[in-house]
Amino acid sequence: MIALLGWAGAGVLLAAYALVSAKRITGDGLVFQGLNMAGGAALALNSAVNGAWPSAVLNIIWVAIGAVAVFRLARRRARQTRPEYQGVLTR
Repeated sequence: MIALLGWAGAGVLLAAYALVSAKRITGDGLVFQGLNMAGGAALALNSAVNGAWPSAVLNIIWVAIGAVAVFRLARRRARQTRPEYQGVLTR
């Protein structure tokens, strides 16, 4: 089961890269970051269970980078929906 999870994680990461390369999704979008976080988490778990600690740590960092990117995307979207960013006066 863990091996299958690892293979699925690798497939998800490759799919994310292929989709960006084919310009089907953007590299700074939520879909790309979500795919990277999911794939990285699956590979991190697979690597940890198999004692491949350098790979496990790499993938944990990969997930953390994706989480920071998602946080920044959410913060940017929240700012853009505020009235002062849409040219509407609040008072």
